[in-house]
Amino acid sequence: MKALTVFGTRPEAIKLAPVIRELERHSEITSRVCATAQHREMLDQVLELFEIKPDWDLNLMRKDQSLFDITADGLRALETVLKEEKPDVVLVQGDTTTAFVASLAAYYLKIRIGHVEAGLRTFDKYNPFPEEMNRRLADTLCDLYFAPTELAKQNLLREGVPEEKVFVTGNTVIDALLLVLSRESQVGGQQLLEDSGLPTDDSRLILVTGHRRESFGAGFEHICKGLRKIAEHYDDVQIVYPVHLNPNVQEPVHRILGKIRNIRLIDPLEYSMFASLMNKAYLILTDSGGIQEEAPSLGKPVLVMREKTERPEAIEAGTAKLVGTESERIFTEAQRLLDNADEYNKMARAVNPFGDGKAAERIVQILLNRGLEGADLDTGT
Repeated sequence: MKALTVFGTRPEAIKLAPVIRELERHSEITSRVCATAQHREMLDQVLELFEIKPDWDLNLMRKDQSLFDITADGLRALETVLKEEKPDVVLVQGDTTTAFVASLAAYYLKIRIGHVEAGLRTFDKYNPFPEEMNRRLADTLCDLYFAPTELAKQNLLREGVPEEKVFVTGNTVIDALLLVLSRESQVGGQQLLEDSGLPTDDSRLILVTGHRRESFGAGFEHICKGLRKIAEHYDDVQIVYPVHLNPNVQEPVHRILGKIRNIRLIDPLEYSMFASLMNKAYLILTDSGGIQEEAPSLGKPVLVMREKTERPEAIEAGTAKLVGTESERIFTEAQRLLDNADEYNKMARAVNPFGDGKAAERIVQILLNRGLEGADLDTGT
């Protein structure tokens, strides 16, 4: 069996790295890797960390590229890759434009598709944008659905996906996190932070990430003003914000937060360093999907700076809370956790509904059990 794994962004690479490692453990599988490099700089960090050397690097990243550019360029480039490789299955992950385009390209060539992290939904096609529709479109095209949770499976079944095609595996990001933290324990997470000049004292560290397209403009202005109010109100808090490279994020963040004494604006971190920072954090504010999945394993409360989430399991478990992008709400919810130990402890529970670190093993075993070579997945035979 030949499997071609396709990814384009840092989060995809993190979540597919355990799958690629597991594929390579099996001699009966020929594993090939294609990176579209939809995000160039941030992707390369992950490739180095997990020692992944793509067989194909399409290098699609362009300055000021639009969704039209990524979609058109990716589709054309992937046609060449798929025609040469002739894989039995294409594996995609999540909700990026790369995941959608790779699924569409494979469909055009009648190649079977496996979707890692299938079935997540907000049921609002513009929120998150364009991720909600990228994921739904990939799910429409694919043949095997690797749902991270039972809720994701039920979403797919309600949409008419045959149950025999849906497998609850857990989320591969937990596999990646546990792998990195086990390595980190060998070299010392504290030492990693010290070497990078990041806070290692007893101040309460708030880790922030933000990059969602639907928040560009007024949303980021409000987020930054909320963060500024937190920093000005609490002398014993250190806010560390690895700032996404997108100019729509960089400009408001540096303009509003650049001169605040206890806010550190830094470049994006490679994943092992970021995992160390998550482990050190007292509280996390984010609009990232992956962090909503990772932080519960570390017992870190998460305030989700979005209006909707396709990962309600963490909300229901009480480890995360939706707070939107309004500055006063962000400040008030952070204040509640910083001032009230009981409220903090309710959320700071290492309860993770997203997996046990064995998702990649399950995914590869499913591929082997289904015997993809010659199998007609559309009929389940």
